[in-house]
Amino acid sequence: MTDAYASLEASVLANEVSQLQQDYDLVASNKMSLDLSRGKPAADQLDLSNGLEDAIGGNFLSENGTDVRNYGGLRGLPEARALGAEIMGVPADNVMAGGNSSLTLMHFVVTTALQHGLWGDHRAWNRSKVKLLTPVPGYDRHFVLSEALGIEMVNIDITETGPDMDQARALVAADPQIKGIWCVPKYSNPTGCTYSDQVVDEIAQLPDAAAADDFIVLWDNAYAVHDLVFPGDTLASLLDAADRAQTADHMVQFGSTSKITFAGGGIAFIASSERVLNALEEHMSYQMIGPDKVNQLRHARFLKGRVGQQMQNHAQLIRPKFEIVLSILEEELGALDIATWTNPRGGYFISLDLLPGLATQVIDMAKEVGLTLTPAGATFPHGNDPQDRNVRIAPTFATLDELKAAMRILTLCVKLASAKKLAA
Repeated sequence: MTDAYASLEASVLANEVSQLQQDYDLVASNKMSLDLSRGKPAADQLDLSNGLEDAIGGNFLSENGTDVRNYGGLRGLPEARALGAEIMGVPADNVMAGGNSSLTLMHFVVTTALQHGLWGDHRAWNRSKVKLLTPVPGYDRHFVLSEALGIEMVNIDITETGPDMDQARALVAADPQIKGIWCVPKYSNPTGCTYSDQVVDEIAQLPDAAAADDFIVLWDNAYAVHDLVFPGDTLASLLDAADRAQTADHMVQFGSTSKITFAGGGIAFIASSERVLNALEEHMSYQMIGPDKVNQLRHARFLKGRVGQQMQNHAQLIRPKFEIVLSILEEELGALDIATWTNPRGGYFISLDLLPGLATQVIDMAKEVGLTLTPAGATFPHGNDPQDRNVRIAPTFATLDELKAAMRILTLCVKLASAKKLAA
């Protein structure tokens, strides 16, 4: 079938439905078990960092003479902060290096903002109801974190160049309960877009437009160096934009090595102004005496001078997987006018939009024949995709053969559900 489904005569479309149903029934009899649900590194990607185990080499002294086996150093080792600075594109003085999870640091920052404020004064979010702007489709972990803390989420559209800033400005100016915005600025999850220079400038200016005097930009730069092609996208510096706008105290950036080295054993980073780092360090001191500096030291030594090469090695392993997904989407769906998808230059996801009302049905159909996908609605707060059309594809963890089989199943389900909808 090479014509758009909507252009077909009823009898031709009915025949297409019948043939697709036979194909689907045949797949169901094969009892497959495939999973494209989470953006995890595959084992061969993790193997790229096995040298971490030898990076310490019995020398536990940091560059400044600190014995990393002992207590202390809440902001992290100097060389770990320098690594974070390289990955995030900020000065090392603006970086705090922590444990293995950037999500933990996001939770810490948001709870500190709620309970104490980030500026050493009276401005704590819990003085009133709190809302955050959430660009959609977006990152499910941001939504779950916000929901768990009782924060209301206000959706705004994300475009090819970043959040719709006209929407954002209008909303924050009108509602003092909107206290911040979640951002994944480079290779955004799941669309893969990188924010334009203009959008970065406008986000840095957003605190001045906000009715709230305690507005925060939560800048989760999870894919800062995760290019699929080289050179990759260039993301403008939020810190430079904030310095120009004099809003640096309202910017908090996050990053990690989770998809650079070991996903469960990396380093996470916060970057912000000295004033905010001081407030965070004070409240962190109630929870710990220092982070895992042994892990920080081995990462700093292992990655020193070779972050770029490490990420090119990752790209060589995962780029063919993205190419398979995109090739099969184009081959199976390209001429049918029933779906659109992104073609990211980096990151971990491809975003697939179906005809309205079909995402849940397609994901359920795939599950019935052995393919697990990210749940429908996961890219929207509370799992509620208003149009029920977005499907997030995570290609990295599957093998090439598994990925080919999974994409044949997914596209078959898309075609069958779409043909039935149009035939009805």
